[in-house]
Amino acid sequence: MPNNPSTPPDEVDLRPLSARSVVLSLLLGLHPPELPVKELVRSVEPFGIAGSTLRAALSRMVAAGDLRRTDTVYRLSDRLLDRQRRQDDAVHPETLPWDGDWEMVVVTATGRGPAERAELRTELTRLRLAELREGVWLRPANLLRPLPGDLAQVAQRYMSRPDGPAPELAASLWPLCAWAGTGRALLTEVAHARRPSDRFTAFAAVVRHLLADPVLPHELLPADWPGDRLRAAYADYRRELAEDARARDGNDRSKQRTRA
Repeated sequence: MPNNPSTPPDEVDLRPLSARSVVLSLLLGLHPPELPVKELVRSVEPFGIAGSTLRAALSRMVAAGDLRRTDTVYRLSDRLLDRQRRQDDAVHPETLPWDGDWEMVVVTATGRGPAERAELRTELTRLRLAELREGVWLRPANLLRPLPGDLAQVAQRYMSRPDGPAPELAASLWPLCAWAGTGRALLTEVAHARRPSDRFTAFAAVVRHLLADPVLPHELLPADWPGDRLRAAYADYRRELAEDARARDGNDRSKQRTRA
């Protein structure tokens, strides 16, 4: 049962960004994922977010467990550090040479409630598996990533090699042409975005799209697959943001030394 794309082909999902989503997007792209409040204030200014609005959002995020605060520095909570690791994996997935084998996960547990079933489906999708039929998930065995330790309690993992053509099987499991069309539209969007807020919004959409990339072997992908170009564009943008942050921090330190 193939997954449905979140947006129609060649359309991009440019969501309006709230103060909370801007802060999270900024910190998720930084290593270490932390910024002083004065830097956060300057970073959200291009979005028309006032300092008072930002501070209220930061207080709510600390109370909700999204952020931790030390003096004037805000950092992602441990829970969101897991999300950052997933995002980093989406941008830089580790792959193996593919020999034709497929990884298959068969759900064996019974008697689980709807919430537990939904949670398992979400976890298997995060592992970039696709559902062939109810309870049977698979993908080419070309990804190097750990499987959750508790997965063995509800499912069994196997290696298999389908009889039919692998490209046809892949196309039946993932909406590859739709994903590629949206990816190319996103590349156009980021190339034409000029205002900082427009670029930020476009690259936030790029990250969401990369999270849905099945990361298949090249021989199973349609022609002109945009995955590598999206990853390169986002890596350049993240490096640009980090360099700008370091430059502003250096200017601040220089001004402090001058005043001293």
